[in-house]
Amino acid sequence: MTNQVKKEPGLLVSVIPLIVIVVLLIVGYGIFRIGAEVLLVIAAFITGLLARSVGFSWDEMQKGIVESITKALPAMLIVITVGILIGSWIVSGTIPMLIYYGLKLISPKFFLFSACLVCSIISVFTGTSWGTVGTVGIAFIGVADGLNIPLPQAAGAIIAGAYFGDKLSPFSDTTNLAPIAARSNLFDHIRHMLWTTLPAWLIGMFIYLMLGFLSHSGQQLALPESLMEGIRIHFSFNILLLLPPLLILYFAVRKLPTIPGMLFSSFLAVILALFFQKVSFSAALSSLTTGYVSNTGMEDLDKLLTRGGMMSMMGVTLIAFCAFGFAGIMQVTGMLNQILNSLTKVTRSTGSLVASTVFSCISVAIMTGSSFLSIIIPGELFAPLYKQRGLAAKNLSRTTEDSGTVVVPLVPWSMAAVFMSGTLGVGTLDYLPWTFMNYTGFLFALIYGFTGIGIAPKIREDETQAGS
Repeated sequence: MTNQVKKEPGLLVSVIPLIVIVVLLIVGYGIFRIGAEVLLVIAAFITGLLARSVGFSWDEMQKGIVESITKALPAMLIVITVGILIGSWIVSGTIPMLIYYGLKLISPKFFLFSACLVCSIISVFTGTSWGTVGTVGIAFIGVADGLNIPLPQAAGAIIAGAYFGDKLSPFSDTTNLAPIAARSNLFDHIRHMLWTTLPAWLIGMFIYLMLGFLSHSGQQLALPESLMEGIRIHFSFNILLLLPPLLILYFAVRKLPTIPGMLFSSFLAVILALFFQKVSFSAALSSLTTGYVSNTGMEDLDKLLTRGGMMSMMGVTLIAFCAFGFAGIMQVTGMLNQILNSLTKVTRSTGSLVASTVFSCISVAIMTGSSFLSIIIPGELFAPLYKQRGLAAKNLSRTTEDSGTVVVPLVPWSMAAVFMSGTLGVGTLDYLPWTFMNYTGFLFALIYGFTGIGIAPKIREDETQAGS
């Protein structure tokens, strides 16, 4: 143990890691395409040196890292299980069948619009953005590949739709968490979010519609008949192949545990593969580990279907370990709280209060990669300030979702982003520009904050009670 006197890190020291991670992201990842893993390790190393300079020992930092990673383990297990799910759904013929009928039924002009709409509806009723992307999202990305739709655009539409539904669903964990942290009411919170979420979603839907018409204006994009024929030749279709995704939706709607639901669905898919695709038992099980390997001789089809398996998610898991190592040091040293506490000192108006909340949520999202923390920490910190200004708590809960829940999947090292990227096969910075709903919601929050539009005053004491 060190005898060095420990002191609270100042604001300048606390902000440096945030600046470092942003610069590394822009220069290292954005320009030189250096792997996010090593960039996160560099950021964590620099943060550790800063922590050491103010008196924190390695043992203390290691404890923070371990605690941070431990909290993320359930999400990491889900990511690995998704790899199992994808491999099993392909070998069973479920995903090939969904791709086939998607290619047959969906017009390229309306693809982005349709993908966002369907994902929005499913996510509202299930309350899970991850479940939506991991089921219908996988099918849509396959259809997009077959229709020659740019995959970043497709992934953006899928993710935006999934998070629109997740954000407004009473079944969603973050939708329930936000009013608890801000001390507001669940259904008041959901109704109040329509002020920001609905216009942001409608803007995105309009752009997706325009992209479809502009991309294919004046030409009729021929459906890839050879791709469809290849799928039809190499896979047998049956309505029972819909059982694995239906089982996932059942678990989601009933709020049953996610991982057991995915495993049940995967094992059911393996059984269906044995009966309908006539694959060997060992080949079916291998798809769960190393993924499905397509050997049709058709390059495009093989590229489309060769994916999945636990091993395909190891890179995603590694990024998560590195990210939460960085976040653990930020939290245990108090650097994160120092930044947030400084923000509370510049809130002289409703507009500046909302702006500080937005910046705080985004900062926590960047530094921790956690949807929960980006809601809980600013929610707890700013709740008294909203009360002092006579503002309803639902203003705070709405803003934490506008700038926390939906922003996290845009942070490359967050668990949400690595899941979306790993599942859809599209880099975070590639799909980011196309997730219009995710980054326009907090812009509406800022506009409302400075204009007073959509800002609710506190009209009754019992509104501070979270719940039904």
